[in-house]
Amino acid sequence: MKAHFTKSLMLAGSVFLAACSSVPTTTPTLDEARADFVAANNNPQVSSYAPNEFRQATDALDRANQAAAKRESLDTIDRLAYVAKQRIATAQEVAKAKTAEAEIANASRERDRVQLEARTAEAERAKRDAAAAQAQLATAQAQAADAQAQAQAAQQQAAQLAERSARLEAILVELHAQKTDRGMVVTIGDVLFGTDRAELNANGVATVRKLAEVMAQNPDRTVLVEGFTDSTGGSAHNKDLSERRAASVAQALTGLGVPRERVATRGYGEAYPVAANDTAGNRQLNRRVEIVLSNQGAAIPPRAAQR
Repeated sequence: MKAHFTKSLMLAGSVFLAACSSVPTTTPTLDEARADFVAANNNPQVSSYAPNEFRQATDALDRANQAAAKRESLDTIDRLAYVAKQRIATAQEVAKAKTAEAEIANASRERDRVQLEARTAEAERAKRDAAAAQAQLATAQAQAADAQAQAQAAQQQAAQLAERSARLEAILVELHAQKTDRGMVVTIGDVLFGTDRAELNANGVATVRKLAEVMAQNPDRTVLVEGFTDSTGGSAHNKDLSERRAASVAQALTGLGVPRERVATRGYGEAYPVAANDTAGNRQLNRRVEIVLSNQGAAIPPRAAQR
């Protein structure tokens, strides 16, 4: 089994090593995934208890490495690397849970050994010694039952975490979320609003509904809704429109059950453009709402000052 995973590790890194001479594209997320993979491969519990999950993680990392070697977009590489990290984490959690199960089995065998010793002692000792042996047996049984309960709780928690992570991953991929230092960023383009209006259309509401589902499943996360416009029109009008659009998204989220205290808004007007305002297409890119989903249990850092 270890030989199989060594082979898997070599396969997962083959694309990266083969392309070193051409300096392949990489990202921090891909580097993290590779490091996580090495750590998991060096953990004998993973190869023993989670071979299928680790094989899936290997395949996922291969796809990310291939994308890097082909110099595909950083977004594509990051998305594939993120999936690989999740698969590796799942394999580690499964191995952890099954290791706990193995410890339960060992505790059960130990309990049987204690029972056999107690029965042998009963034939050789007086009633007082037999009573002491029975008390010892009761203690061993209680410890085994407690260990079993802990293992079941750990396994259930790992399964819930894996399910929630997979669901979160699927929704964020569907929303084309981008991982940043501030958190995951979902961009709602100008086409999801009426022209020069702040009301979300049906497609915009559908996008916000998916984000509300993520918030419901991750109660320790918050969002910051930031509105932006192009440079067309006056600064005051642009700032007002960006604020109203951010507020419209925040209102839609709270209407879908997200507590108001978990949603903040900012309107920047024509500041922080993502493209030059020299063509209609570029101006449309600047007319947007960015929804920043905080990292787990962390506050959202402020936007860096515009240069």
